[in-house]
Amino acid sequence: MRKLTACLSLLICCAQLLAQSDSTYAERLGFPKGARVVILHVDDAGMSYDSNEGVFNAISNGVAKSTSVMMPCPWVPGFVHWLKEHPNADAGLHLTLTSEWKDYRWSALSGKPKVPGLIDTEGAMWHSVEEVVKHASPDEVETEIRAQIDRSKVMGFQPTHMDSHMGTLFAFPAFTEKYIKLGIEYHIPIMFPGGHSTLIAQQMKSLAVDLQQARAVGKMLWSAGLPVIDDIENNSYTWTLPPGVEATDENLRKYKTQFYMNALKSVQPGITYVIMHCTATTEVFSKISDSGATRRGDLLAMTNPELKAFLEKEGIIVTTFRELSERRAKLK
Repeated sequence: MRKLTACLSLLICCAQLLAQSDSTYAERLGFPKGARVVILHVDDAGMSYDSNEGVFNAISNGVAKSTSVMMPCPWVPGFVHWLKEHPNADAGLHLTLTSEWKDYRWSALSGKPKVPGLIDTEGAMWHSVEEVVKHASPDEVETEIRAQIDRSKVMGFQPTHMDSHMGTLFAFPAFTEKYIKLGIEYHIPIMFPGGHSTLIAQQMKSLAVDLQQARAVGKMLWSAGLPVIDDIENNSYTWTLPPGVEATDENLRKYKTQFYMNALKSVQPGITYVIMHCTATTEVFSKISDSGATRRGDLLAMTNPELKAFLEKEGIIVTTFRELSERRAKLK
């Protein structure tokens, strides 16, 4: 068993070293060789009033420059109205197949007759990823993704990219296939680590075979004319303050900024998608979720001048999917 474990560890290390020896997608898109390029991405736009205010502040007054909207949620119109006043904003679709909160919920845009497997006993989407995998078919997932893309078009904006709320589209291979297929069909870039995948492999404990499959998908997306990212950083949501430290704005700003500085130091050359949930929490948000502290910490960190100075000192380039698509188009 020890020999097998050692061999697996060696395979993972070798695969990652080989991946890093190749040119990154950042280089292919014209960024300097060895450049560390990040998309500082705010999830959950449209989910609530507080979520929208957090997105607006993080993008207008902070270093985050990208977001994605949950099309089935109640505050989507408020986000889209802001977007029309900021037409160059980097705004994608946070493809949503779950409705995770207890008292604040939403349903599928497609409607129960078309996607019964996505609907629970309250008439909303299932609470958990596991329930979606158990009950929904890949065809129902495709139907709902199309409905969410269609709503964005009806409302008058073209998504700059797509990603997956709660990672549901990565929980079952047939769901992932639909996600990739529709990204190519609609020619919308998708969040998918098609490069060296260093951080996400560590965070998800991926084996070498998973890394190889991801790189194959990256090549397929690139061949379809889409930009591809190299890696994902996805540790921010589970962050908590040290024991005994009160959740004041001062403490949230200090400790969450330090978290991002440490995370960004670990970013490898290439394009890394950094996930966060900046939220301008009010007393109402606690009625939705108990995640207010980490979400508020994200907003306070992104608007902290110290983080901006850190990015400049480290020479880390902040980009958007809009810029990546423009660079990819020039290579055709």
